[in-house]
Amino acid sequence: MAFSFTNVFLFLFLVAAVLTAEHRANAAGQCAPESDAWKLAPCMQAAQNANAPVSTGCCNVIHKYTNDPACLCAIMLSKTAKAAGIDPAVAISIPQRCQFSDRPVGYKCGAYTLP
Repeated sequence: MAFSFTNVFLFLFLVAAVLTAEHRANAAGQCAPESDAWKLAPCMQAAQNANAPVSTGCCNVIHKYTNDPACLCAIMLSKTAKAAGIDPAVAISIPQRCQFSDRPVGYKCGAYTLP
């Protein structure tokens, strides 16, 4: 199947539009789960293994989202997090493992509930 210039241009335009929209969401302080998922890098081991220690760096990143549980949930369930090997069933326990008193206990995150 041959790709026409128009199809390639349309594809590149759509990619640029998505990236621009996500950049604007970040600039406005809104949630951008796919790009924000990379901020969970300090949590990789803790998000894959419930017995792994949770680092201070991880807790610092997660705490920024305790006032926005919908965003935290979207990040943990994002395609980027999944591709990185994050297990949502384990990741959902990180706020509790960080011992945050202000965590959104009982918040429903897809099939998971924040402990």
